Amino acid sequence: MLNRLEIVRVFLVVADCASFREAANQLRTSPQKVTRAVQEFERLMGEPLFHRSTRQMKITDFGRDLVQEARVAVDSFDQLFVRAEQGSREEIAGRVGLTAPHAIGKLYLTRCLADLRKQHPKLLVELSLDDELTDAVASKIDIGIRVGTVRDRRFIARPVASVPLIVVGSPSLVSTVGAPRHVQDLHDLPMSTLLDRRSGRPWPWTFSNDVSFVPALPAFTCDDPETELEMVLQGTAYAQMPEYLAEPHLAQGRLVEVLADQVPDPLDLVLYRTRPGQPPNRVRFVYDYLLSKLSDPRFFPGRTVTR
Repeated sequence: MLNRLEIVRVFLVVADCASFREAANQLRTSPQKVTRAVQEFERLMGEPLFHRSTRQMKITDFGRDLVQEARVAVDSFDQLFVRAEQGSREEIAGRVGLTAPHAIGKLYLTRCLADLRKQHPKLLVELSLDDELTDAVASKIDIGIRVGTVRDRRFIARPVASVPLIVVGSPSLVSTVGAPRHVQDLHDLPMSTLLDRRSGRPWPWTFSNDVSFVPALPAFTCDDPETELEMVLQGTAYAQMPEYLAEPHLAQGRLVEVLADQVPDPLDLVLYRTRPGQPPNRVRFVYDYLLSKLSDPRFFPGRTVTR
């Protein structure tokens, strides 16, 4: 069964032809289907559209008047898709809502988003920094970045890089208290504990072979990764943190990695879209841009841990 738009399209082809058979040839269908489409349109309009006999076909006055109105309607409908096709070729413009953890946003996204805005000045990026999973609806989020697993099945999620967890300390701390050679050595050294903001509980330290523990008497405790990093840089304690957070300071010699041979399996850095289906062109563009950046180890430090 043809829908109403298809019926109108058949009518317009028939109106330009000398017979139903000629219209059927143009439409690459059977004369019977053309006849049924015209009969259905006549039923809907409540008027005959063609005078038909075994020898000839002629459009009625009502049908002739209807042709112009039908063409306008079909052209207006087709114009919707013309605008969409043009939009895919036009400059990227409009709002894109983006969320990411604080450290990733500050250390990595500001650089690439600034470059993106220079290339596409009409693009409006609203970045929400949150270490917890953001309410996509309330915050009008189109694209998100998270470390770990994104469990919301409504989201279109894709791992783009690995996030190793490493133990680091300052050179001054290493020279003062020594570097641990085994996980057990940590219990005799000053350690920092990071709290889960939702539960208030400390995140455990994890290592290879499913070894994990929570420092019994931490030298420092807080619920903000960047604050913890600052305390580690000051030589207060050892801490376990994502490599991307420590990497700039490791490169500058302000931090030292210890227990590198006992790191746990890396977490995933996940890039996701909050709405299924074909996204607007601007959202797809930003998503693909971030995908290329975050999966490039020259931009975002990640590594595959093998044993």
